[in-house]
Formats: sequence, structure tokens, C-alpha cells
Amino acid sequence: MKKFIISALAAVAAATSCVKPAAQEQPVEATINLIYENSPFEQEGIKVRLSGQGGNASWEATTDASGKASFSVLPGLYSASATLSTSEGSDLIVYNGTNPSVAVSAGGNNSFDINMVRSETNQIVIKELYIGGCPKDDGSGYYQYDKYVILYNNSAEEAVLGTDFCFGMCSPANSNATNKYYTGETLSYTDWIPAYCSVWWFQEPVTIQPYSQVVVAMNGAIDHTTTYSQSVDLSNPEYYVMYAPEIYTNVNYHPAPADAIPSSHYLQTYKYNAYGNAWVLSNNSPAFFVFSTEGTTPSAFSQDPGVLQQVNSAATDAMVPVSWVVDGIEVFRATYDADNRKRLLPAVDAGHVTFTAQLGYTLYRNVDKEATEALPENEGLLVYGYTGGTESEADGSTDPSGIDAEASAANGAHIIYKDTNNSSDDFHQRKKASLRK
Repeated sequence: MKKFIISALAAVAAATSCVKPAAQEQPVEATINLIYENSPFEQEGIKVRLSGQGGNASWEATTDASGKASFSVLPGLYSASATLSTSEGSDLIVYNGTNPSVAVSAGGNNSFDINMVRSETNQIVIKELYIGGCPKDDGSGYYQYDKYVILYNNSAEEAVLGTDFCFGMCSPANSNATNKYYTGETLSYTDWIPAYCSVWWFQEPVTIQPYSQVVVAMNGAIDHTTTYSQSVDLSNPEYYVMYAPEIYTNVNYHPAPADAIPSSHYLQTYKYNAYGNAWVLSNNSPAFFVFSTEGTTPSAFSQDPGVLQQVNSAATDAMVPVSWVVDGIEVFRATYDADNRKRLLPAVDAGHVTFTAQLGYTLYRNVDKEATEALPENEGLLVYGYTGGTESEADGSTDPSGIDAEASAANGAHIIYKDTNNSSDDFHQRKKASLRK
């Protein structure tokens, strides 16, 4: 019996040895070249990120003195991005660039360029964008009419937002939607951003003290927690609200604000889009930005036929010059990796942050650890061991600084947030809205 088993095993081994094993793909070398104004961007030590399309895998390398970064990756489609923050005199300058079409092949040249764009960071940043809604208490679904944005003065100087300061959302509304502004893998615009539907602006100038914030409710400026305990209270009299009932009549998105909200805190708008009874910011993947009109008023800009572009029979966009943009955040929809596409230009946001809706999560800016720790008044006030991120979840992320910004601010610390005009580095997905204490 033993002899038979041994003979049988030998026969199987002989048979399987005749089957040729499948050839495995081997990594190949790929080079990313940084270019600025048609010449090599010869700067050593710039971080370059290569991300796999259709997945969450990414690789990082730094440039050599000639501005080249080398990777060893399997053949496939990738997107590449690079960011450099530097000081020029008293100004903080950011160089950003992306290339969404890095096609690495086994026998190809595999040398790809990233064209870098120069931009300046601003005193005002988007600190938080809460868009995804939260679960209903009875488990029957989710509630989404509680969106808000927080603007933050990221400096030691007082900031004043004038009546020319505007809020806009980029077209198309969702990152995975059909984007008619693409020609192949390239955006058709280079010096403007398409603002969908309408933009909003303040009635009166808004002053923000150093290291302080202002909250703007994009839906109801009411206490949403009275009905949904996992939502937020937006009825604070210091808050502002996008509310223009003569233009947007959908009371789900735009209910009457709480009595405590003064009418001077109602933002104004003009709808240049022919359709729609609400300003519907995507709850899963908007490209959101703020800007200031220059040489004109927001109302005049919104009604200028020269800046309006009809995308289709139901959509009209206003062309906002990139030079007007103060800050922006590109959000990609979780689990739609193969379909997500950039809408904001590299000068505004060279990256993206991935988001999962309906769970009460929020998008929160990361702390600039070095700059925050360098403030002498912060000694003994910073709280470390941040646990508010979602890095343990699929498509989750956290703040790599390890500083708990909200706890530190409550301690009296002054927070300086990271601002590289690249949401891949600047933002993370937080478990809970910061307004939920």
C-alpha cells in the first residue's frame, strides 16, 4: 500500500513538472521628470507620488538634483503628482503638478513629465467641509441636509472677507460623473474653474481674528440634532447661512434659519442655471472652492454673459479665473477609483481626498506640525495622540501630524494648518464633525 501511494505521488509530480508556470509580471523602472515653464525643474528632494488607477496603492520618491524621481512598479496605468512648498521673501509659494496619464509598460520608454504650476498660499483656508450626512437614529437611512463649511484664518493677522468673497462648486457635481470638460485625459480649461449653478457671497464684510474661524451652513441653519442625534447644531447666532428663498425654494435643502441667526448673516446669490430649486452640493465628491471677484461684484459677475458657458440643456457654468481662487478642495468618491476625475487645476488643488458619505464623517485639514510647534505661545498647550481619523476604515485617512487640533485649540493653542494646495497632503477623513462635541 505504501509503495502504491509513493508511486502515485511520483506520477503526479512528474505530470505537474511538465506544466509551465505562468510568467509573472516584473517591476520596471519609471522616471518622473518635473518641468517648470518648459524647462527642467532642477530641485532636489521634492516628494513625488505615483498612485495606481483603480486602487488605493501609492508609491513615493524624491527628486534628484536634476528634478527626476525614479520608481520601480509593475506595468499599468498610474497618476503622478508633486508638491513643493517654499518661501520667497515673506510669501509662501507652492509649486504643484499632476499627470493623470502615466502608462508604464514592460518595453516602453517609461519617462513621464509633470508640468509644475506656481501659486501662493492664502491667509484664509478651508478648515473643514462637512457634506456626507449622518445615519438616522432609527436606522432607516441617512440624513444629508446639514452640510457646512468652516473657513479659518491661518495667520497671526486679522482677516476681512469682503462682499466680493464667494463660495462655489465645480462642474460636474460628482467626481465620478461624466465630465464634458475632458478631451481624452486632459481638462480643456487651463486658467479658469467652472462654477456650477450659482455662487454665494456675504452681504456684509466678515472679520476673522487670527487663528479663528467662521462657520457657514450650506443647508439649514437650524439645530439638526433635535431630530437626528448624530447630526450638528447649526443654529448658533454667530454662524452664516446660504439662504435665498426667492431663488431656491426647496425647503429640505434651504429651510428658514433659526430665529437666532440674524438676517444679515444670510448669504446672497444669483442663479444663472436655468433649472433647480436648490443649491445641491454633492454629498460624496464635490470640488468646492472659495474666491474673490476682482474688479467687479459677485452679482455682476454672475450675470455677465461673457463668463457663462452652457454645458448642456440643464447646466450652465460661470468661468471663474484661477487667479481669483483663494482655496479649494477636490473630493473623490470612495470605491469609484477608476471613474474619479480631477476638476480643480493644480494651481488650486493638485491632489484629492477620498470620502465615504452617509456615516457622519467629515473632511478636515491636517495640522502643520512644524509651524504649529514653532509658535512660542503653544508651549505646553498642544494635545498629541490624535485618534479622530478613519485610517482603519476602507478608503480612510488620518492626520499624520498626530496633533489633535480641536483639543489643542480648546486648550488655548494656536493652530496653523497645512496648506500646500494639495488635498492629498492637506486633508484627511475625520470620524466626526468638529461641531459635534
